[in-house]
Amino acid sequence: MTFVYSSTAEATVQPAVTPIVALDVPDRRAAQAIVARLGGSCGFYKVGLELFAAEGPEIVSWLRDAGKSVFVDLKLHDIPNTVRGAARSVARHGASLLTVHASGGSAMIRAAVEGAEEGAATAAAGGCGILGVTILTSMDSAGIGEAWGREQVDVTRDVVRLAGLVATGGGAGIVCSGHEAAAVRSTFSESLGLLIPGIRLPGSDAHDQRRVMTPRAAADAGARWLILGRAVTGAADPMAAMEQVAASLAGAV
Repeated sequence: MTFVYSSTAEATVQPAVTPIVALDVPDRRAAQAIVARLGGSCGFYKVGLELFAAEGPEIVSWLRDAGKSVFVDLKLHDIPNTVRGAARSVARHGASLLTVHASGGSAMIRAAVEGAEEGAATAAAGGCGILGVTILTSMDSAGIGEAWGREQVDVTRDVVRLAGLVATGGGAGIVCSGHEAAAVRSTFSESLGLLIPGIRLPGSDAHDQRRVMTPRAAADAGARWLILGRAVTGAADPMAAMEQVAASLAGAV
């Protein structure tokens, strides 16, 4: 489902925003249950490490056969040749988006882009965009400082710096929180698409995320894709939760 919204009645219509529902489940049966329950309300799903490790690339093929687009969130980080081969394999199965860690550097990102192009050339699904993960939304400045050995961390500055590596490597976009999106957009304009995780519906629990945002706020910040996890899949009524996402994007909530 893709939403086109405007911040005011007179404003220029913004680029389409695509919600992606995360299949953060242990096996194919659980994934199929979510897809069946959401039906036509969702056309784009995320397959992360847990599900991909359990079911392999066949889960991507199954979703494609069901008429869905697939974001494979593996956050690859290895030598360029290895990442190129992995990206080729994932794209061959019909993924539309694939993540690598931006901190792997521009050469690794370029290798992923080239591998995805090679794999997509043999798939009927079309191209596979490479997204660079900047800083995980589960981390705050204190956690980042601990991991990187720094006393002071400017999260926004580092996200923009890592986005530059993705742009140099030819990536399609980045993964960042909505709080850094405006800074990235002001630096790179529309040249990098923004995928924003950590999306929570108004009034819902942030769970283990630190830098969260509502669908509408993320869209206003410049998101092209939104990741919806437990806000939808953990809801008592997932269809109603998807309707609330649409209402948030439209500015009703």
